[in-house]
Amino acid sequence: MSYYPLLFQPNLHTVVWGGNKLRPYKGLEPTDEPIGESWEVSAVPSSTSIISNGEWRGRDLISVISENPDDILGRAVSRKYNGQLPLLVKFIDAKRDLSIQVHPDDEMAQREHGKMGKSEMWYVIKAEEGSHLYAGFKDEITKEEYERRIADGTITEVLADHSVKEGDVFYLPAGRVHAICGGILLAEVQQSSDVTYRIFDYNRPGMDGKPRELHTALAAQALDFKVEKNYRTEYNETDNRAVQIIDSPYFDVRVMEITDSFHRNLMKYDSFVISMCLEGDCRFRIRSTEAEITLREGNSTLIPAAIADYDVIPLNGKTRLLDAFIDNMDRSIAGTMTRFLHITRE
Repeated sequence: MSYYPLLFQPNLHTVVWGGNKLRPYKGLEPTDEPIGESWEVSAVPSSTSIISNGEWRGRDLISVISENPDDILGRAVSRKYNGQLPLLVKFIDAKRDLSIQVHPDDEMAQREHGKMGKSEMWYVIKAEEGSHLYAGFKDEITKEEYERRIADGTITEVLADHSVKEGDVFYLPAGRVHAICGGILLAEVQQSSDVTYRIFDYNRPGMDGKPRELHTALAAQALDFKVEKNYRTEYNETDNRAVQIIDSPYFDVRVMEITDSFHRNLMKYDSFVISMCLEGDCRFRIRSTEAEITLREGNSTLIPAAIADYDVIPLNGKTRLLDAFIDNMDRSIAGTMTRFLHITRE
């Protein structure tokens, strides 16, 4: 089997808070439809990605992975997640505020829904002036106060409110209250789960004209009320390098802005790689097979673990990418490599 980087058909979701930026961002004809989410790479059964290139063109991602789990996911990932893709990545366009919400951890999600939990991260691509989002609590509150504030609509008063700009990163472990607010376009990497508990939705109707369902009791079980000093992820931007911005138990995320051909060899992680093109078209060339794809701005590719050694070539002067994968490296081995890694361009 000759593997290649997978591209996907558009998978757009209409929601009450959605905007009109995602279609043109992805090179599609604009419409007035409120598109809030583009599920870029998904193996969630309710909205699975359909491959748009190569031998598997027209096939759904779940079935293709099921036939080739070790080579596509990586042997370690396949064993750990029973042959299932453990990540879901999206572009999100919030024209209006999203609901205040929280996600359950693995234990609660399995108990209540038979699904994976949902930790996630956000990378802000663009933000209109004055844009903000909620992540975490700013004050200690009890479950009783939580319930009272939900009832009287004052829950946002105790949330940590963050002004945002391009390049800001937030990690949202399961249990952390959060909401994207209007004027923000971002990339999201999350565990492969569609479980969300809405806490408060501003008493607005959904697309069907009816109030959207709230999950106040389940959310109370899932919430982590601990207050953190800083909810924003700090990192140093460096051109022409892959900069790690998230290192979590669920995913490793790197961002890079490159102006020259850039070599990426991620074979040692024994994982698939999802690459989201945030800015500037580029070409991917696999070193072992010489297979090539063009990745356009606003689109994403999944590179099978078996061929995760490749070059990225910017086509418009520069390109900015967000990479997500599972870090399966043996830390005892990795420790002996530390002095060599700082000189690589990985």
